[in-house]
Amino acid sequence: MPLPAPFANLRLPVIASPMFIVSNPALVIGQVRSGIVGSFPALNARPASQFDEWLHEITEATAGAAAPYAVNMIVHKTNGRLEEDLAICAKWKVPLVITSLGAREDVNQAVHAWGGLVLHDVIDNVFAHKAIDKGADGLIAVAAGAGGHAGSQSPFALMQEIRAWFDGPVALSGAIATGRSILAAQALGADFAYIGSPWIATVEANATEAYKQAVVDGSAADIVNSSIFTGVHGNYLRASIVAAGMDPDNLPKGDPGTLNFGSGGNMAAKAWRDIWGAGQGIGAVTAVEPVATRVDRLEVEYRTAIAELSVQTSLG
Repeated sequence: MPLPAPFANLRLPVIASPMFIVSNPALVIGQVRSGIVGSFPALNARPASQFDEWLHEITEATAGAAAPYAVNMIVHKTNGRLEEDLAICAKWKVPLVITSLGAREDVNQAVHAWGGLVLHDVIDNVFAHKAIDKGADGLIAVAAGAGGHAGSQSPFALMQEIRAWFDGPVALSGAIATGRSILAAQALGADFAYIGSPWIATVEANATEAYKQAVVDGSAADIVNSSIFTGVHGNYLRASIVAAGMDPDNLPKGDPGTLNFGSGGNMAAKAWRDIWGAGQGIGAVTAVEPVATRVDRLEVEYRTAIAELSVQTSLG
């Protein structure tokens, strides 16, 4: 199936994933101007009035760009700002909305009413069916190794099950940090690579210098999966857990009944400010650099991988 119009002129088949606290207007603008989809969580703008200001800034700064921007909406019942934020998105006619934590038909209909598209993130095929049944336009398959609230399934298993029945837009998430990995995501059937953690170590990102350097210094072995911080399993940097006075090898389980994704509460603040999220792909990140420089490198790696694979298949 042909991709929807907003994706027609991307420089690379990449959607930069929204990261709580880290993704800000400067990061999104840098991503979009570099030719990839940039995104941020609506809840990063605090108070809610700042959300309107951010959308104004991003809309003006990316006017005429080849890539669209996206807003991530937490549609779980714990998000008391959802209706207000949706109204602001409608005002600015946000081109792409990424929904998380519960597919909702009413939200999808609201986005479609202003001409936007909805991608819903899922961790398995059951949730994928629910999202499409409720009107999402596409999916973000969150596989094992992704930063933040990661899934546990292999990208091979997840993609083959989704592509057995769904031919619409799909982005694949999970330890993607190089141009070669972008091509691999496409080989598995994804239309886009969904990349998060490498953007933490950029000049534009709203992260402390210590957090950025931890991503540069870290590897897959430094990622700890735990549900204690928000009630949902997520991937975090071991060093930040130790610095918070906790034992990363003996963390208790979280309670899914007390989900908290940054809307308040001490544990939420600790999870997102002091405990640093990251995915298993950080071993490929070797420096803190501007977004444009990182996209340039991804493109060179991607084109090189295509050429190398072409040679390999012709010899095979």
